[in-house]
Amino acid sequence: MAKTDTSSFEQKLFKAADKLRKNIDAAEYKHVVLGLIFLKYISESFTEKHNELENDEYSDPEDRDEYIAANIFFVPKEARWSHIHANAKLPTIGKTIDEAMEAIERENKELKNVLPQVYGKANLDKTSLGELIDLISNTDLQTENENSKDLFGRVYEYFLGEFANAEGKKGGQFYTPKAIVKLMVEMIEPYKGRVYDPASGSGGMFVMSEKFVLEHQGRISDITVYGQESNQTTWKLSKMNLAIRNINSKFVAWNSEGSFFKRCSSRFESRFYFGESSFQSK
Repeated sequence: MAKTDTSSFEQKLFKAADKLRKNIDAAEYKHVVLGLIFLKYISESFTEKHNELENDEYSDPEDRDEYIAANIFFVPKEARWSHIHANAKLPTIGKTIDEAMEAIERENKELKNVLPQVYGKANLDKTSLGELIDLISNTDLQTENENSKDLFGRVYEYFLGEFANAEGKKGGQFYTPKAIVKLMVEMIEPYKGRVYDPASGSGGMFVMSEKFVLEHQGRISDITVYGQESNQTTWKLSKMNLAIRNINSKFVAWNSEGSFFKRCSSRFESRFYFGESSFQSK
């Protein structure tokens, strides 16, 4: 009797993507995969809105302001997933993706200096990169599905966890196990107010806080997230992680001097709330 594959969607996707890793360290490869997942997500969100505007005779589907008003990242033509996929088999695909990331940063100031531009590196096999693009392209992640954002978020979160496991102890620098974060959030009960994490890592505390609010029939607009992260690479991961979930990361900052050794930025108020609890920053 054939053995039934009971792996989850995320597990199957990760196993397939990891097979393409070959001789690249997990620490480096995670940026390749997570960057592509992010690019696929924002491109699909953009395309859905683009199609909607095309069907409106009074709207211009290339008007950047239309997307800003809808809280959607504007994706220029050279960065859209359709363009990336069409060029996936070319030896220049790495350069094409790096240019796409640069174009997105140029059009969306909140993503400035956040997106990975590592695809043109010589140690990244371009055939495997093309196969990875095909894999993500064939994944059912359509934005018409009302659970699309959650699905993308789940995939992103699962990949973060698996790469952290692959990196061993170093993975803890950017990823805290989900069960621990969930327990902390349930203890602080962030129904409303400000949620502050002085070592915010990849943003798991903020993602779990959003889930907590939704599970308790609250309003996401009732909480504001604040955070600091001393590792710039980890901070970039958090910005992408939060962007996929449409969580405003304006007040999640990279603090090169270390979150626990430098007073919070002057633009942050000195008092931060964990649900109904609070503490005074020193």
